[in-house]
Amino acid sequence: MTNTTTTKIRLATVSPATQPSTRETLAQLRQIAGRAAAAGADLLLLPEAYLGGYPRGADFGCRVGSRTAAGRDAFLRYFRGAVDLGDGVGDGGQGGGDAWVGRRLPAADGETGRGDGTREELEGVARDTGIFLVVGLVEKAGGSLYCAVVYVCPKMGVVGKRRKVQPTGTERLIWAQGSPATLKAVSTTIRGVRINLAAAICWENYMPLLRQSLYAQNVNLYLAPTADGRDAWLSLMRTVALEGRCFVVSSNMCVRDEGRSTPTVSSHHDDHQQHQQQQQGGATNGRRNSFLTEDGFEIALPSSPSGRPALPGKGVGRQRRSSVIDEDGNEIVLPDGDPHAASSSAIVEEEEEADRPAEQKKQVEASAPKPQSSSTAFLSRGGSSIVSPFGDVLAGPQWEDDDGIIYADADFDDCIRGRLDLDAAGSYSRNDSFKFSVAGLDLDPLPYE
Repeated sequence: MTNTTTTKIRLATVSPATQPSTRETLAQLRQIAGRAAAAGADLLLLPEAYLGGYPRGADFGCRVGSRTAAGRDAFLRYFRGAVDLGDGVGDGGQGGGDAWVGRRLPAADGETGRGDGTREELEGVARDTGIFLVVGLVEKAGGSLYCAVVYVCPKMGVVGKRRKVQPTGTERLIWAQGSPATLKAVSTTIRGVRINLAAAICWENYMPLLRQSLYAQNVNLYLAPTADGRDAWLSLMRTVALEGRCFVVSSNMCVRDEGRSTPTVSSHHDDHQQHQQQQQGGATNGRRNSFLTEDGFEIALPSSPSGRPALPGKGVGRQRRSSVIDEDGNEIVLPDGDPHAASSSAIVEEEEEADRPAEQKKQVEASAPKPQSSSTAFLSRGGSSIVSPFGDVLAGPQWEDDDGIIYADADFDDCIRGRLDLDAAGSYSRNDSFKFSVAGLDLDPLPYE
């Protein structure tokens, strides 16, 4: 008789900001993990550079051809704030690999162990809460810093670690490149379910071949700690989930800007109206002038100081079409037709709650950015999420919430169901014609069972 009982794994992710010290951040992590455990979570993802910190906006005094003394002091402080996991540099930033994981690296002369105790603290949190932890951190080895992710099993301790192979933009000033050999996936069993997991850090997810290196190892849980808080990030996570037929969990910090404030927002329309008044020197007259292209598109013109149109409009004398304002303040002109379209379906926020299905209400409440009812401004709005192997958003995106935890119960058999029509590293790879390899990385697929 076929066993139809399916065990689901509860995945969790959060958007907390790094605290002023590693000790305080570890204490915060322990508190978050305890809350997640109480809610039945099996695995918890923390953001990129959660330990050590993501230095958003810092330039470390660097310009092309010059560095400042103040910038070097800033790097000194940042270096001292990074964690020491007791690993070395290794070939191409590979570190000690399995020897480090297995604690086989020798201690330095006069030392009884390696590192600053952060590894042991993370293992203690996982053990005490029973949660598998995946933690983004900034690691120091030798005289360099690496953006890294560590995998921590509640029973076995650290079972793997990888280093970011391609820091983005000015991250390259402060983070060294890790070796692609560290892209090695790890396998664990949770509630009797085999989980093959690996992480791609931030914009590594925009590297198609790096994604392929994870798909080739047959991952069914793809982790994406990031510092990217743009709305477009979620579309990438959905693409990865569909492409890899795997569950995707992403985590990004929600960071408040304590030194800056924003006015209370009552509605998107009020924002847009205020912007118009500023553009028009405080005038409260109507909508901006526009003209129609040969293809029938209406283009809104910028306002001139005198309030007159900057350019003559081809559509002078024609009645303006209805429009709506999206959540980013952009004006979208609606096609000709039902004059009531703008008030009926174009603005979801103004629909009557009674007209929405219960599931739709839940999805809108979970995904819509929270209105800023206070004067809080954000350096990073978060956006953590969980996506299914079919691209469905199961939880999030978690905007402007640095305290909450979002969850999804995952049936990992869905990963196999999805392989019926798409296996990016197998039946859909045409590996007889397209050859793929990664230096130092074994791409043999891990088994599911």
